[in-house]
Amino acid sequence: MNLKGRNFITLKDFTPEEIEYLLNLSADLKAKKKQGITGSSLKGKNIALIFEKPSTRTRCSFVVAAVDEGGHPEYLGKDDIQLGHKESVEDTARVLGRVFDGIEFRGFKHKTVEDLGKYAGVPVWNGLTDDYHPTQILADLLTMKEQFGYLKGLHFVYAGDGRNNMANSLMIGMSKMGVHFTILAPECLWPVKELVELCQGYAKESGSTITITEDCAAVKDADVLYTDVWCSMGEEEKAAERISLLRPYQINKELMNQTGKDTTIFMHCLPAVKGYEVTEEVFESGASVVFDEAENRMHTIKAVMVATLGD
Repeated sequence: MNLKGRNFITLKDFTPEEIEYLLNLSADLKAKKKQGITGSSLKGKNIALIFEKPSTRTRCSFVVAAVDEGGHPEYLGKDDIQLGHKESVEDTARVLGRVFDGIEFRGFKHKTVEDLGKYAGVPVWNGLTDDYHPTQILADLLTMKEQFGYLKGLHFVYAGDGRNNMANSLMIGMSKMGVHFTILAPECLWPVKELVELCQGYAKESGSTITITEDCAAVKDADVLYTDVWCSMGEEEKAAERISLLRPYQINKELMNQTGKDTTIFMHCLPAVKGYEVTEEVFESGASVVFDEAENRMHTIKAVMVATLGD
């Protein structure tokens, strides 16, 4: 499958077959890395890493993935370039596209990464925006595949803020890959209707379902319980309100037991605020695969770069 030259901005742009290809490539690159085999597909490639928002997993993953494949990553923090301040995003994109072979962007407005993708002339990868976090979803799907051996037909419940970038992206990824997807959240934090309708179309094609509910009984039969921080970056002033709204949706031992399965896994994109969206007990339990997920960010990001830019 040829994804050469493609941007990676949201999983809306990729078919289930293309997502499957990226997951298989990720697994292959991961296996090779475990054997001490690295590649040279990014040899001679210079990669710009633009970060408006700080990051642990995304930054480390892009740097190590690029170096493993022979590329040169260059970190550009918000104070290092004029993106959208003294220089328009379009002009910055055209300059960076002349100098670099690929560009990663992690920041606030989704339009920024779209404009970079439109004007740079080189592959642009979304490391997170306020709307979407597609590289995280690939890592989540790879982790689920490692745990269960398959994706289609699994039951996945996301509990928490149902209209943040993680809920949006998980709904897209799971519905495309045939995973039954539930958002468990108070109605005021449900996702926008347009995105739900789009994903219902994906679910129909893949033979899965989408459920959005306030009822915790929806965790019954779940294979995966997933959560994210209750306040996304930039929303800190809403913390008290969110805590009171989302306290009933905390993932704790009682909620894990309500699935009725002893094979249910706990997932989280990290960083976690233990005692809020998840208890320490669940986070540190044998059901938790959060550090497999964190590692898989690197292998899946590597696959995205190799597939879209590599030789």
